[in-house]
Amino acid sequence: MQKTFMAWGAVIMALSVAIGAFGAHMLEDRIGVDAMAVYETGVQYHMIHGIAIIITGLAAGLFGESRKLFWAGVLFIAGTIIFSGSLYVLSISGVKWLGAITPIGGVSFIAGWLILMSSALSRKKV
Repeated sequence: MQKTFMAWGAVIMALSVAIGAFGAHMLEDRIGVDAMAVYETGVQYHMIHGIAIIITGLAAGLFGESRKLFWAGVLFIAGTIIFSGSLYVLSISGVKWLGAITPIGGVSFIAGWLILMSSALSRKKV
């Protein structure tokens, strides 16, 4: 689990940098200010949760693997794909119904953080 989540986190972080650079250099003049703000929100949450996945992998190595850490990591990955992915497609395509999918990713993020907190609080020693 530790290696898997650290690898996923590193790939997600690399993609966030590439996607952010693509937006800054290729899209800024093409999609408009409002759509660019949506795109940048996707990149911001993408990066934050790439780090969260790495932290989850590190926690698994430090404290030992657990179902809670597994589900926290899975929810961070799913949230990144659903939340950030829907914002990227929405901002580039203008397909408005994708805005209805975005909150599913947000709920995944929240659940992942709460499960990570629960995992931390359930540890007997650090």
